[in-house]
Amino acid sequence: MSIVRRSNVFDPFAGLWADPFDAFRSIVPAMSDSDTAAFANARMDWKETPEAHVFKADLPGVKKEEVKVEVEDGNVLVVSGERTKEKEDKNDKWHRVERSSGKFVRRFRLPENAKVDEVKAGLENGVLTVTVPKVEIKKPQVKAIDISG
Repeated sequence: MSIVRRSNVFDPFAGLWADPFDAFRSIVPAMSDSDTAAFANARMDWKETPEAHVFKADLPGVKKEEVKVEVEDGNVLVVSGERTKEKEDKNDKWHRVERSSGKFVRRFRLPENAKVDEVKAGLENGVLTVTVPKVEIKKPQVKAIDISG
């Protein structure tokens, strides 16, 4: 069973299933400098269709050269990258800095039916989509036999 995070203002039960890592995400930026805050914010969706496993991540402002998608140990999908900090000018006066920067990494153990040799990734409009095709399950051939008599 997996927990699917959804936020819906109109769902009174939406807050009952808390993410056990939310406390960790709120502590990490406070314990370290702002360069590691992006690590806690690299959230991804994983859905399974009849043909493939599809992973999506919102990476606004990240160039494809700054993202790396790999398969390690034969069945672990690794998505990593870095959001670069905006250049600071001495004459600029910042009122608020909320966008995170720094390195991020996510790992997912792929199921046995994943074709790890055919993984495809694309980055379009700030959304990274990684598609891992599934092995086709061959249905046994059924041959009808005529009954004599």
